[in-house]
Amino acid sequence: MNNFIFENATKIYFGKGCVKEYLASLAKPYGQTVMLAYGSGSIKRNGVYDEVMACLQKAGKNVVEFSGITANPTYAKVLEGARLARESKADLIIGVGGGSVMDCCKAISMAAVYDGDIWTDFWARLGYVGFEPLPLGVIVTAAGTGSEMNGGAVITNEELKIKTGRDYPECNPKFALMDPVYTYSVPKQQMVSGGFDILSHIMETYFSDPNEDNVSDDISEALMRGVIRDLRAAVKNPEDYTARSNLMWESTMGENRIIKLGKRMDFECHQMEHQLGAYTNCNHGAGLAVIQPVYYRHIYRNGLSKFKKFAVNVWGISPAEKTEEELACAGVEALADFIRELGLPTTLREIGINEATDLKAIADSCNLAPGGYKKMTHKEIWQIFQECY
Repeated sequence: MNNFIFENATKIYFGKGCVKEYLASLAKPYGQTVMLAYGSGSIKRNGVYDEVMACLQKAGKNVVEFSGITANPTYAKVLEGARLARESKADLIIGVGGGSVMDCCKAISMAAVYDGDIWTDFWARLGYVGFEPLPLGVIVTAAGTGSEMNGGAVITNEELKIKTGRDYPECNPKFALMDPVYTYSVPKQQMVSGGFDILSHIMETYFSDPNEDNVSDDISEALMRGVIRDLRAAVKNPEDYTARSNLMWESTMGENRIIKLGKRMDFECHQMEHQLGAYTNCNHGAGLAVIQPVYYRHIYRNGLSKFKKFAVNVWGISPAEKTEEELACAGVEALADFIRELGLPTTLREIGINEATDLKAIADSCNLAPGGYKKMTHKEIWQIFQECY
């Protein structure tokens, strides 16, 4: 294991009925005004909104609502939320939703109390958070990003056509309420794309140095096997509590920094998808599903020993009568087969990208991550995009 320092400030309340049981008491110590943030309004249709409001009323809170947070949250929406938080003198933000809502709320928690431009000072470059963001609590309604137990927030600057993420521990939610039943109403396609995002996060961490035996990789292999098993079960029965609860916690474990300890990490696939999203607003998990197998066909020779382990330990592929390269390739193709099994897209055309899309410009705008097995160039990323098309 490489050296590391670990801390996670978020307190998790997990399980059926946890919102009704704990939310009122969790909100009580904060001031009078709560800014309740959510997305398009699905929480009003599935009963979550009513349950949350009843708890906040029980705690005697004045609730100010901030709705309309979309997938791929924008910097403009962050600034809108920050203005409302300041004007209403919010004491606590509660974000109800999936990763987009949680990410947007983290950025709002900074922008609401910061005098400068948070994009310039904290997203365009890594900044120093020398202040206390507005307190944030989250109620998770979709499994995928694992954003509930870290300080990470991916924000799109539409004007600059840049989608980028930063992880500031100061932005960790104070608490996260995770009731797997809340995920039952998520549409199947959103569930599987979110599920693939879970798998993608784990793979992006796993396929990086060190290659010798280490605890982080051991946990990652177990998590990947679990995601594959649980996604298959949830597709068959969306109200399989065991599968949905496992997926919810696997999502958290993929991004609560535990499996990242002592790892270099890659995340080049996320860099590529982020810029595809910045230009086209494509679905994040679907974009990753298209890119990841193609990317791994480009890099597996540079991380042959790990790709062999992936084939054997995650997919259960026998190494008998296979060369090292054949075994590594078999693991990548098993991943591609699983993507097709889930009904996820396998080409950029399927996610709305057409001949008018300037893939070279998108490739040239991608950040080149330093932690992977192979140092990418913008030219090779363009080649990957062409192969994905």
